[in-house]
Amino acid sequence: MPGDLAVPRTGLLQRLIESDGGGWRQLFDDSPMGIALVDRAGRVVLANRAAYALAGHLEPPPAGTGLSALFHPEDRAKLEAELARAYGGLGTRQGLEFRLAERLGADGAPLGCSVAMVTISPLAEDDGTICGAVVRMTDITRHRVIETQLAQTQKMQAVGQLAGGIAHDFNNLLTTIIAATDFCLARRPLDEATEADLLHIRRSAERGAALVRQLLAFSRRQTLQPRRILLADAIEDVASLLRRLLGHRVVLDLDLDRPGPFVRVDPVQFDQVIVNLALNARDAMPQGGTLTVRTAALTVYRPMVRGQEVIPPGRYAVVEVSDSGIGIAPEVLPRLFEPFFTTRKDSGGTGLGLATVYGIVRQTGGFIAVDSRLGEGTTFRIYLPIASASEDPPGAAEPARPALNRPAALAGIEPDVAASSRATRGTLLLVEDEEGVRRLTVRALENAGWRVLVAPSGDLALQLLAREPEPPRIVVTDFVLPGIDGAEVVRSIRAVYPDIPVILISGYAESAAREGLPDSDLFFLAKPFTLRQLLDAIERSLDPVG
Repeated sequence: MPGDLAVPRTGLLQRLIESDGGGWRQLFDDSPMGIALVDRAGRVVLANRAAYALAGHLEPPPAGTGLSALFHPEDRAKLEAELARAYGGLGTRQGLEFRLAERLGADGAPLGCSVAMVTISPLAEDDGTICGAVVRMTDITRHRVIETQLAQTQKMQAVGQLAGGIAHDFNNLLTTIIAATDFCLARRPLDEATEADLLHIRRSAERGAALVRQLLAFSRRQTLQPRRILLADAIEDVASLLRRLLGHRVVLDLDLDRPGPFVRVDPVQFDQVIVNLALNARDAMPQGGTLTVRTAALTVYRPMVRGQEVIPPGRYAVVEVSDSGIGIAPEVLPRLFEPFFTTRKDSGGTGLGLATVYGIVRQTGGFIAVDSRLGEGTTFRIYLPIASASEDPPGAAEPARPALNRPAALAGIEPDVAASSRATRGTLLLVEDEEGVRRLTVRALENAGWRVLVAPSGDLALQLLAREPEPPRIVVTDFVLPGIDGAEVVRSIRAVYPDIPVILISGYAESAAREGLPDSDLFFLAKPFTLRQLLDAIERSLDPVG
């Protein structure tokens, strides 16, 4: 029989091996529950197919194999203690949770280990002598993974809701700080010390904006601009930056599958993922080492458990980021992607780096898993769905990244004493409830030659519009407003003036701001924005072709 290891035994165990009364051996072998009979030395006497399959064995191990060989090395001492308890006649132990031996794929790559709920019962001869134990194993891997994912999802939702609220209010403050600083920088003359202080304020505001983007990335509420790119090219594009960040002590080794698979990602956010992982690897190699980045294609034929992730069947592009560093303690691994969890308290770690990576990967439709052993290094594996050829062409242009250098940011917003005397560019309706943002935006728009109608709420904006003999040339409205929101303002205005250009501004992600607005021609401008970016957005909205 498949589970018979043919180890000579006497008494009850031998009779069980030799007997097939009532066909019980067929029922034993076909049971979905893993069952093993072990002698007092902990050796498997009889086991069914399910017992071996749980630990990834297609065939029974060699005769005389100890039961502990089916279990994870770190759980074997616990198993032996429980078996000793059973041999001592202390009764049945139920609800024991063990990790089984790690399974390997056809290529020898580790596929993770199953988790089993185990019951251990003493096995006694007719005279009451304990001759061994019955071990029953039920696979609860998927149950535990789903449980962990649910807990992680609930935490992410809670922090995500908090992040969304912070993003809106904080981005309003940052918009005001950046705009006020730009106006101050535009004044002439400025002494050198004052200009340096103002630039420092502006850079700090930009760092605050980057932190908000990290929060939105973690909560999966950021706006992504995905396009189809060649994975190997994307890694090579960021390699030169990585070499500068890693320093001379860390060697960057690229092992890229050429031409390799295409993926559909936001190039900017994908760069952030690789950079964040590389920086974590650098910190794990204080004395230097090697950071290896590999890419490959992988086809998953049945659900694959990797850490806390269950990767469904499909075709994936795999990015593997491995370091030769100090490794990660086992007790830390389950918390690695939690927001604000960091092991680098002395170095000022925020705990958002890996949480951001996790959020970006999951929002892109991918999965991320980590393997690590203390003293041997860490490997992060990212699984991204392979993009089909019918998606965006490889040559699609990457969205331009906004420049925040001083000349570009300040051009065109300098106070203009002649603004009131020159010809107006027309009427613009601005709907913004935040007083600081509203005041500075009006100032910039009037300097640019606009007659500005200002409303602090959606209701007042519609009342103001109803009194105007002519419609404005363009509408700029915030998404979050007291009373009716920006989406309702847009719908009401478009019902009367269907062709009027609209710029929607918001501290939330674009997907949230556009919800319920099917109009594809709405221009979205994320807060915090510079006044120069606002003026550019107005020009593009009025002349989309030019």
